[in-house]
Amino acid sequence: MRIGIVGLGWVGASVAISTLHRGIARELWLNDIREGLAEAESWDLAHGASFYPPCEIRPASVEAMAEACDAIVIAAGKGALPGKSRLDSLSITSEIAFDLGKRLRKARGVVVVVTNPVDVITQLIQEESGLPPQRVIGTGTTLDTARLRFLLSNRLRIDERSIHAYVLGEHGDSSFVAWSGAVVGGLPLRHLPNWKQEEEEAIEQSVRRAAYEIIARKGATNHAIGLVTASLLQAIVRDERRIATVSILRSGPEYSELIGPEPICLSLPTVIGAEGAGPSILPRLDERESALLRRSADILRQAHRSVISQRA
Repeated sequence: MRIGIVGLGWVGASVAISTLHRGIARELWLNDIREGLAEAESWDLAHGASFYPPCEIRPASVEAMAEACDAIVIAAGKGALPGKSRLDSLSITSEIAFDLGKRLRKARGVVVVVTNPVDVITQLIQEESGLPPQRVIGTGTTLDTARLRFLLSNRLRIDERSIHAYVLGEHGDSSFVAWSGAVVGGLPLRHLPNWKQEEEEAIEQSVRRAAYEIIARKGATNHAIGLVTASLLQAIVRDERRIATVSILRSGPEYSELIGPEPICLSLPTVIGAEGAGPSILPRLDERESALLRRSADILRQAHRSVISQRA
């Protein structure tokens, strides 16, 4: 399998090393707008070849990736700034999305978008490229969901893999936890004898604030999102048909009641396999959660409209 990575900052480099350690690529192609960086990264990663499964690493153009790669990761963009939301970077990253969308119109593989604000950028790349919506996937709230399960694991003293709870909506400030559907060992979380619902708000805030806390201390979040992205790539190249809370363009009557009639990219549990995004598992939400999902969709629509109107 041939995987490409566009953008080799903190996140792109972490995606590269996580992908190599998983052994899911036979060829890894790298690209960055900064001259010489892709070549240098390819050398640096190749020098560690004794410590991961065989993989050829080399620089490549975006156009070459579009023609030849089974999956392309978009990690190009402006890094987050302390105290700023993901949507605050949209004026810069939207131009990157328009440019890459044009260059990916002939992409034969699946495009995995990491660049923030990931929901809006995913939609812009899908619209500009004209690729089928199922082949343009944003990492969405997959990382938020992992953060939630980490916190619940510590609280319950149960392995994360035995906890099925999801963060839905925007990968950003309007995300929310679908507490009503959270399950541990087949039992609803709220039915556990040692669970207290009054704890939920604090946990949810911790999930939502996690990136801000890390960025304030080290300037970026990169390791966990690198692992998240590599896991999605593995689901694609191995056709695992695994469920993840990715962001794809949601459109059609099945979504109207949940998020409104206008298409929008946001995160819901979705099957991931060789063709990209498969069927979505539409969650049963309580009244509060339904309102939060609709609010998240409205916020993202407004952000998307603002970009399109400025470009017109």
